[in-house]
Amino acid sequence: MKKALINIDYTNDFVASNGALTCGKPGQDIEQEITRVTQEFIKNDDYVVFAVDLHHKGEQYHPEARLFPPHNIANTEGRELYGSLKEVYDTNKFNPNVYWMDKTRYSSFAGTDLDIKLRERGINELHIVGVCTDICCLHTLIDAFALNYKLVIHENAVASFNQVGHEWALQHFKTTLGAEIV
Repeated sequence: MKKALINIDYTNDFVASNGALTCGKPGQDIEQEITRVTQEFIKNDDYVVFAVDLHHKGEQYHPEARLFPPHNIANTEGRELYGSLKEVYDTNKFNPNVYWMDKTRYSSFAGTDLDIKLRERGINELHIVGVCTDICCLHTLIDAFALNYKLVIHENAVASFNQVGHEWALQHFKTTLGAEIV
C-alpha cells in the first residue's frame, strides 16, 4: 500500500501566538511531532503534501470572510509554515516527492488537483497531520473517505483551538470514517 502525508495548514496564522486565527498552545505543542512525522515521510521517499490555506487581501465573497478574520493572506508571514516545519519544507522544496499545494476551502480536495496527484502515484493510504482537527482536517478526511482512501490520523500531530471539537473530530474519524488513530 503506497502512502502519502497530508500536512494541513501548519502556518503562522494558525499556530503562532500572534496568528490571525491561531489555535495557540495546542498547535504549538504539536510542533515537534508534526516535524518528526514529516521528516520521517520525506526520509522514506513517501509523498508529502503541504496543503496550505490561501486567501487574498480584501477578499469579501469567500464564504469564510463572514466567519473568520482575514488569515493566510498571500505573500504574508502569516501564511509561512510555523516553526521547525518551515525549515523542513525549505530544505526539501525541490524534492519531487514534496508538493506545496494552495487550497482555498477547508478540504484539501475541494477545487485542487490533490486526488489526481495521489492517484497518478498509486497512493491509497493517507496520513493526516496539521490544524485544525475539527475544520480543515475534518473536511479533508470526509472527502478522502468518499474517494475511498485508507485514513491514518497522527493524534499527537493534530490540534485545534476548540478542544471539544478536536476530541469530537478524533472520535468521528475513528467511528464514522474508519480511520486508524496512531
